[in-house]
Amino acid sequence: MSHPDRFLLAGVMGWPVMHSRSPLLHNHWFTTYGLAGSYVPLAIEPDALGPALRALHPLKFAGCNLTIPHKETALGIVDEIHPTAKLMGAISCVTVTRDGGLIGSNNDGYGFIESIVEAKPNWRADSGPIVVIGAGGGARAVIYSLAERGAREIRVINRTFARAKNLEDTFGGPVKAYMWDDRTKAVHDCAMLVNTTSQGMIGMAPLDMPLNTLSASALVADIIYIPRETPLLREARLRGNATVNGLGMLLHQARPAWKAWFNLDPQVTPELRALLEGTL
Repeated sequence: MSHPDRFLLAGVMGWPVMHSRSPLLHNHWFTTYGLAGSYVPLAIEPDALGPALRALHPLKFAGCNLTIPHKETALGIVDEIHPTAKLMGAISCVTVTRDGGLIGSNNDGYGFIESIVEAKPNWRADSGPIVVIGAGGGARAVIYSLAERGAREIRVINRTFARAKNLEDTFGGPVKAYMWDDRTKAVHDCAMLVNTTSQGMIGMAPLDMPLNTLSASALVADIIYIPRETPLLREARLRGNATVNGLGMLLHQARPAWKAWFNLDPQVTPELRALLEGTL
């Protein structure tokens, strides 16, 4: 699809934001599909998010992605919130309407599931208990998507039990909160373990999650993509577990954004994945 009448603009707002690989990803698509446009990093301090989002329309931006620490704050700024984003309690994507309205959505859960299915085509969410570490926006997206996919038991573990319990109360159904001290017991029979915290990211301490009780058949996933292999994933791989990092989630969550912004469904290709992997 071509847009000969205008230069297409989108970006990512965060603080900090220059580490993001999203510009490389989106600008690759502009080139691939022969579109005149650019996707730029926007370093927006927390207190400036409102004015920054309102500036998107006069600057002719189609929309933007949001990353830490803006995902939850945006809920009180946008004009319309997609029901999925409302339930997740976070916005990852903002679309600007023709009249300047701001629509908030969340594509993180979609990106997560697509990344797992891409890496493990035979994976099933209902194959056994799933343990999710963390209780922030990433955890909400993962939990929602797993429940939608048919997970029968999702065990949420967080250092602050009250936050894990809040997710149990919010989502209900298969979601059950566990105490941090019970984490090794919680994973003993699980089919999948997912880290949604920032622990293990470059510059952060590794996640304190012993794997000695984890079955060798369990899939271990981490939504972090810098580094490509976190300490958790390295330990899991060395003991024989299949692993999936967060790069696929980043790649696939971008596709619905392009559909909303430019009415185009771009593809995640081996070439694109290799391009981003080369920077990690």
